[in-house]
Amino acid sequence: QVPLAESGGGSVQSGGSLTLSCTASEFTLSDYCMGWFRQAPGMEREGVASLDSTGEFWYADFAKGRFNVSKGNGKDLLRLQMDNLEIEDTAMYYCTAMPRFGGECQFASGSWGQGTQVTVSP
Repeated sequence: QVPLAESGGGSVQSGGSLTLSCTASEFTLSDYCMGWFRQAPGMEREGVASLDSTGEFWYADFAKGRFNVSKGNGKDLLRLQMDNLEIEDTAMYYCTAMPRFGGECQFASGSWGQGTQVTVSP
């Protein structure tokens, strides 16, 4: 799979905003899943938001109403607009893209970036 690269992380105060980007050299899948995960130290990696080739979106409960995932343009494959950030949002954020077969996202064959750190302070 094509390597991915995240960017846009940084340090913000609670209530602030960040926009994360996920770039890829190319993306030609017609049936796919794409999304964002995050992982805080000592915690399990958890899904944040995703979209697929059918146009369906999904958001974790903590992200609903605050985060927005969207497709980018060209090499800018995927974006995550995060508003009203909270201290609990502090984590390493990863993007992923994978084929979608028979309505199932193929996580085992997905591409992952190296992550971008988001740190939210009081």
